Amino acid sequence: MRVWYVAYGSNMHAARLAWYIDGGCPPGGMRTYPGCRDQRPPSRSVPVSLPGGIYFAGESRAWTGGMAFYDPHLPGEAAARAYLVTMDQFTDIAAQEMYRPAGETVHLTETTTAVEAAIAGGRATLGPGRYETLVCPGSRSGVPMLTFTAPEGASAVRCRPPAPTYLGMIARGLRESHGWPAERIASYLEVRPGVADAWPPDAVAALVSEALAEP
Repeated sequence: MRVWYVAYGSNMHAARLAWYIDGGCPPGGMRTYPGCRDQRPPSRSVPVSLPGGIYFAGESRAWTGGMAFYDPHLPGEAAARAYLVTMDQFTDIAAQEMYRPAGETVHLTETTTAVEAAIAGGRATLGPGRYETLVCPGSRSGVPMLTFTAPEGASAVRCRPPAPTYLGMIARGLRESHGWPAERIASYLEVRPGVADAWPPDAVAALVSEALAEP
């Protein structure tokens, strides 16, 4: 079975997602990823938009600063990128995001059951932690779309600004997947909860321009 893994944060950048698939520690990273059991690249990737928006909260162990989460109840649309992967790859990516052992039998069984529940009902929760809530926002070409987020929405948490390197990676992912110019990327990011109260618009614009200039 194949599914669309929908990324709305740093994994919109294909090179970043590759560390989850291949394993290893990204240059300058603070975390080593075990990778997926199936290390083939995604069959396809397409830009998508989800109803709702993203916000930043919590504390990232990989980046420091707030992490991106999807909230379908926020106004507007969330820009994202859908990757066509196998079910095993999705469960292994999810395990790494949840800080659970990739490929562990118990986790695979729990995740597969949660995926089936999310596809049937739109949402399923594996646990109370970060990225332990699965959301199915619909399907594309008959294939279910799946992403993961926090159990709480933006209104129920204290939002926190993301690290500059993290926000820059998201900017690069938006350019790579959606082809947006720097101005549109900055306008999209500067109003996100967690960014809006901490980053002035000119600082977001400067960070986006710098990030997009990187090779």
